[in-house]
Amino acid sequence: MDGDQARGASIELVTTDPGTHPLVGSPIPAFSLPNQFGEAVSLEGIGAARAFVVFYPFAFSRVCTGELAALERMRPALEASGVSLHGISVDHKHALRAYATEQGIGFDLLADFWPHGEVARAFGCFDEDHGRALRSTFLLAGGRVVEHFSSGIGEPRSGQDYLDAVARLSP
Repeated sequence: MDGDQARGASIELVTTDPGTHPLVGSPIPAFSLPNQFGEAVSLEGIGAARAFVVFYPFAFSRVCTGELAALERMRPALEASGVSLHGISVDHKHALRAYATEQGIGFDLLADFWPHGEVARAFGCFDEDHGRALRSTFLLAGGRVVEHFSSGIGEPRSGQDYLDAVARLSP
């Protein structure tokens, strides 16, 4: 059993309070988080642009590592379409730097470390019982959430979902 399974792979994304979940068309919740280099990345920095905000449970876990490696391979195509990537987990920025270096990840990994999970809560994808972000992706454009998709905690999101979401964006 790997780390993701040991931490409760049977948990599925469930929005317990739809009023706090940023539905498609809603403004993006404001945030500023340090990336793996300690640099602040804020809503103002990415909100008006096209960007995927990718919440994942933990660095160094099997499913997350596979997902982020797949996103790194897709990054050139996404960036060519004008879409940036930003991963968010509750890991500390120093852990994220070691992880990004070890895995060769070239996009921002943001630390929602303290207050613990505050941004994941604002996006409605924090698992209170296990203290982690749920596996949830938001496509942002023009300061709004334009797409959302997710998968169970122990299952990777499909790379095709990212490509399909980008294809649906107007030029």
